Amino acid sequence: AAGPPRHAVPRRAPPRPAPPPEPQTHASSALPAAAGGLQQVPQLIPANPSGAGGKALPPSKMKKPPADKDSEEYRQRRERNNLAVKKSRMRSKQKALDTQQRVNELKEENERLEAKIKLLSKELSVLKDLFLEHAHNLADNVQPPAGTGGSSPAPNSTSANGQ
Repeated sequence: AAGPPRHAVPRRAPPRPAPPPEPQTHASSALPAAAGGLQQVPQLIPANPSGAGGKALPPSKMKKPPADKDSEEYRQRRERNNLAVKKSRMRSKQKALDTQQRVNELKEENERLEAKIKLLSKELSVLKDLFLEHAHNLADNVQPPAGTGGSSPAPNSTSANGQ
């Protein structure tokens, strides 16, 4: 089979099923929905009102008892952190150096391109002048047609009264 014809109408997605009815949680929600024209929203009461919204914290965010500054674990963590900070600062400095080098390269390229624009503009001006001079010389060398007898002036020539 070669597939559907080119003029086929695209198919629509099947309709979504209706959501299940929400359970009622308060006596006040037993009112008919048409009474105010608004649907009642159930009130949720947190199980632990003093907690962090009932969400568990990831291990990295949990409060740990402060480590003794003389302990081996504390010293190792500080050493790892110091190395990480040093590495981060080195990366940051290298990125700044790379960016500055790229800026300098782009400035040099911009200067070269501007110089090339000047050179090409001068060349264009010279070529225009040559073309106009050549076109003017060709116009001067054109002979009037032999059948006119010289009674009417050429369209671009000046008349005897200086106009």
